[in-house]
Amino acid sequence: MLSEHHDIDHEFPEYHERLLALREKDADFAALVDRHDKLDDEIRELEEKQTPVADETIEKMKFERAAMKDEIYQRLRKEHS
Repeated sequence: MLSEHHDIDHEFPEYHERLLALREKDADFAALVDRHDKLDDEIRELEEKQTPVADETIEKMKFERAAMKDEIYQRLRKEHS
């Protein structure tokens, strides 16, 4: 969906506090979340401005974002256990 936020805090509001705590104590996790959110911003900008980009390129970006989101979610759930 165009212009929809997919940043991690919006995707997992139930993990907000855990997200903040894990970002604080784990620099690698914080970098992963930052990379995810930056890529999400790039995708949204391309979609909103209707910037010409190959379908394969945007799909690759979305696949990469989804893979990072899955990894982040697994880490958040693991911290919950």
